[in-house]
Amino acid sequence: MNSYLPTKTHYAILDGLRGVASVMVICMHVCEAFAGGNRFVMFINHGYLAVDFFFVLSGFVVAYSYDDRWGKMTQWDFYKRRLVRLQPMVVMGSVVGAVLFYFQGGAAFPLVAGTPVWKVLLLMVIGATLLPIPTSMDIRGWDEMHPLDGPAWSLFFEYIANILYATVIRRFSLAALRIFVFLAGCLMVGYLLFGPQGDLIGGWALNGKQLLIGFTRVLYPFFAGVLLCRLRQFIHIKAAFFWCSILLVVMLSLPRFGDEHHLWMNGLYELIVVIFLFPLIVAMGAGGQITNPRVARFCKFLGDISYPVYITHYPIIYIFTAWVVNNKLSMGPGPLLVGLGVVIGSLLLAYAYLKLYDEPVREWLKRKVLMKNA
Repeated sequence: MNSYLPTKTHYAILDGLRGVASVMVICMHVCEAFAGGNRFVMFINHGYLAVDFFFVLSGFVVAYSYDDRWGKMTQWDFYKRRLVRLQPMVVMGSVVGAVLFYFQGGAAFPLVAGTPVWKVLLLMVIGATLLPIPTSMDIRGWDEMHPLDGPAWSLFFEYIANILYATVIRRFSLAALRIFVFLAGCLMVGYLLFGPQGDLIGGWALNGKQLLIGFTRVLYPFFAGVLLCRLRQFIHIKAAFFWCSILLVVMLSLPRFGDEHHLWMNGLYELIVVIFLFPLIVAMGAGGQITNPRVARFCKFLGDISYPVYITHYPIIYIFTAWVVNNKLSMGPGPLLVGLGVVIGSLLLAYAYLKLYDEPVREWLKRKVLMKNA
């Protein structure tokens, strides 16, 4: 056996939707800087659910790409392919986070100024491996398991889901997979309706509470995506990319439901979105067709930059947040214009990382690691 397998045809609409969700994440993080940590007033309030949408997409794509290939590859072959696809940008995100770290000091992140360079470099190396750090090694004050590049926490859980898929769940019958997804959904129901937050915010710290959130967020969406791919019950509609994008943007932008005394209201909304609507959008995207070449190119562009922009934008968000907090700025035209510049700059930088680093490195790794024995 060898690690090289021909690439399958992509679902172009799903690629485009991944890009739409990535842009919404940047916009949410820009607006979050003005919220003062208050989740009840945050603009683009449910933008963090884009992570759960990514998990549904990832589960679907992994099942589509590998379910019928296990006779041609080993588990280690699978891990090598996933590492070649994902790890180069993890390294880039950690490096960017280290380079920009000392531009983030002030009242927003008071620990930054006192952090020695050796510790930043150490955490850059650890971050490049995606290994989580304990809260005792925090250098920012947010207890992040990847303090130089916050969003890397979701890649950590994505890797865990990939390992679960490769070792156990790929062998499940359709009935067993249904039961597993149902139980994972019950975990999410219990957390959202009866938990302390009424939302899925969290998962980025190496402690019991945050690990519970992280596993709650990954288990249902990822394996619901696997189940959806195996069921192949797709929905065929015209202009699927347009309608799916509209639905996705609206769902991620809606304000929070209820207040601190009615947490279940927002929890119910997020349950409906993650358990039902996200799989519905993926089913619509997988069943849709693109006939316009311009739309096809646009979806490809969005899909290409979606991962680089997601995994590299947050160090810039740290700087923007520090600027807003240190200067006690409100959400006015001037700061929002700067925020728009952050969004555009993050997209441009992501494209540069993609073309100048990610694609060349992945091609080199494919030749050296995947095609060596082909």
